[in-house]
Amino acid sequence: MVETNFSEEIIKQLDDADQWCSRHGQRLTKTRRQVLGLVLSEKQPSGAYDILSRLRQWQPRAVPPTVYRALDFLLEHGLVHRIERLSAFVGCRHALKCGGGCREHGTWGVHRAQFLICRQCQQVEELEQDVVATVLLSSARAYGFQAEAATVEIEGLCARCHAQLAH
Repeated sequence: MVETNFSEEIIKQLDDADQWCSRHGQRLTKTRRQVLGLVLSEKQPSGAYDILSRLRQWQPRAVPPTVYRALDFLLEHGLVHRIERLSAFVGCRHALKCGGGCREHGTWGVHRAQFLICRQCQQVEELEQDVVATVLLSSARAYGFQAEAATVEIEGLCARCHAQLAH
């Protein structure tokens, strides 16, 4: 399998993710690396079948379980997020900023993510607002609930789409 012609920035992120996996006794296999690169190369969130379609350009015999196994690994290791609202995947901004797999955990050891999802263009922005996760997790703890993840998805209009509607 030949790797896609990814940008230098994405290749750096893939190399960082590969090194992180090696340091933690994991393998970023060629297929996992390719799937991660395909997710990172898209400006919009990618659905599993979109990823499969693009993966087949380099791995013609790829089947859905191939992509789902790779995505499961990438999710488990904090390299991508699943946007439930869109049934799609995006690269984790936190992991990518600090060399791959650097999961942003708070006091409770919970991976926190908040997303702004444009209902018009499907653009997704990952926020870095600790206060949102802190409030949610402390509320959960007050109920004796042991949180394992805290994801917030906010749907609305991005600035560009909002401006277009205003005209």
